[in-house]
Amino acid sequence: YYNFDDDVRTLDENGQVLFRYVDASGEATAEANPNGSIGNIAGIISAEGNVLGMMPHPERAVEEIIGSCDGLRLFESVLNYCTSPKPVGRS
Repeated sequence: YYNFDDDVRTLDENGQVLFRYVDASGEATAEANPNGSIGNIAGIISAEGNVLGMMPHPERAVEEIIGSCDGLRLFESVLNYCTSPKPVGRS
């Protein structure tokens, strides 16, 4: 039997959990978790910060004609981060 709790705790402690399935009030509930992922985790980043793995597919939710624009916010936030001025000493 493998205990995933230690791995989830380590990911949390290292700040590697970037996305969780949550309800409208921001609570990580079983009802908000469409696939039963441990800890409601929807996306994690590597320890080096250069690889993102995520289960939701925001690219499938970028136009109202295909049912939702919710995923567009993720891409807009990445674009905003990449084009905004950075504090001195950070890349």
